[in-house]
Amino acid sequence: MAEKSVIIIGAGVAGLTTGIYAQMNGYKTQIFEMGIKPGGLCTSWERNGYIIDGCLHWLVGSSPKSGMHHLWQEVGAIKDKTIIDMDIFSRYESADGKTVTLYSDVDRLATHLKEIAPEDSAFIDEFCAAVRHFAEMDIPADKAPELYSPLDNLKMMAKMSPFMGDFKKWGKMTMTEFAGRFQNPLLRESWLLFCPPEFSSVCLLMTLGWLHTKNAGYVIGGSLELALNMEQRYCELGGKVSYRSGVENILVEDGKAVGILLTNGTEHKADYIISAADGHATIWEMLEGKFVDSTIDNYYKMPIFQPLVFVGLGVKRVFTDVPQMVSSLIIPLDKPIKVGNKENKTLGVKIYNFDLSFAPEDRTTLEVMFESDFSYWHELSQDHALYKAEKEKIAAAVVSALNKRFPGLSKQLEMWDVATPTTFYRYTGNWQGSFEGFLMTPENMNLRMKKTLPGLDNFYMVGQWVMPGGGLPSGLMSGNHVVQVLCKRDKRKFKVTTA
Repeated sequence: MAEKSVIIIGAGVAGLTTGIYAQMNGYKTQIFEMGIKPGGLCTSWERNGYIIDGCLHWLVGSSPKSGMHHLWQEVGAIKDKTIIDMDIFSRYESADGKTVTLYSDVDRLATHLKEIAPEDSAFIDEFCAAVRHFAEMDIPADKAPELYSPLDNLKMMAKMSPFMGDFKKWGKMTMTEFAGRFQNPLLRESWLLFCPPEFSSVCLLMTLGWLHTKNAGYVIGGSLELALNMEQRYCELGGKVSYRSGVENILVEDGKAVGILLTNGTEHKADYIISAADGHATIWEMLEGKFVDSTIDNYYKMPIFQPLVFVGLGVKRVFTDVPQMVSSLIIPLDKPIKVGNKENKTLGVKIYNFDLSFAPEDRTTLEVMFESDFSYWHELSQDHALYKAEKEKIAAAVVSALNKRFPGLSKQLEMWDVATPTTFYRYTGNWQGSFEGFLMTPENMNLRMKKTLPGLDNFYMVGQWVMPGGGLPSGLMSGNHVVQVLCKRDKRKFKVTTA
């Protein structure tokens, strides 16, 4: 069988996954990455001996019982890695000293919430029943939807039909509407802090379901270690990664993608071009907006995950008195912290007391994230002095706020680092510095996006910009699926091996 070549743009999770499965199936591949290391947005960085993680909170498919687990094994992401499951997703501490805890165990969660708000027992039972139900659902990940036969569609409908009622009910409900169902003011207040207000409530309920079944564990070592594992797997299969190789244009001849032009002026040709890079940059910059229709235009009018200002701290302190959490401890602020154009009345801090590899002995890495506006930071970054001063101001405000919750912390500070939306954009090219892609809302949660563009052959897109909700599973599944499509096109039997 003649060897066919594939160029992949971007060495994030989607690009590496695509390369791994393509190499397994006899394609000759090369990944071109604008940065200096693998992972893209799935990354971490070191400052003064501390590790700051920019991505991984939980990994869907961490349980061996999950239908997605074997995919993570095949790409080598979790090889020789320890995965832990934490008892708490997130916790909110109110100004009057009351606490709302999202326990991973749904039975414990229900008991806790009813103790706080017995008047809301009926609604608590209602949504906890949905969490238990979603916990029984396995995400269909094995076969590319593009290859479904009529029989496959019937089988999928039969498999998913028990959950359709819950999807219809909770999928249409935003988190604002969900929180509004509580009579208790503390619960109404807290649930709006756990997820974006326009987010479909089904996303949070499914996450709680995964946590309940221990299918959303944390991989010790974090994001970059996971990406490095995947890079190693790709290279062992014969793949090649070229770093510091940004793509200027995708070359097109007679309606077919034939290669790429790098920013250094060199051209590279292949039978197929697959972009695992930012969707907006791919379509409107690399392809100059020549392959767009109203459907594509409407995609990029959907809301995205808001860009973040990311504050990392390293402190000479351990936090044995704070329970380990998947997400953040949310605390109220005596004085709002202004980040960009938004005033924040609460602060969520992630305390890495569960991953000792992130800090020197007897020390801990902390991370705080604020949603912010890309245009504000893009404009401010044009003046380096002002940009630096604003970052210092935010870091100081965060340290001051945390010092009130954890007295003495300000004197234990050994490191601080602030990344803004322009930081994420500079290193990854991600549209508006968004950290994940399209936000999953009631309007798009059932949307099945194409991996192709109108009028362009031999070209595909993978990653979070072809799957609302984004996250690591979107990169894993779309990379796997697009290689299935190639194999079908080239009359090859799709095959896999395990790392």
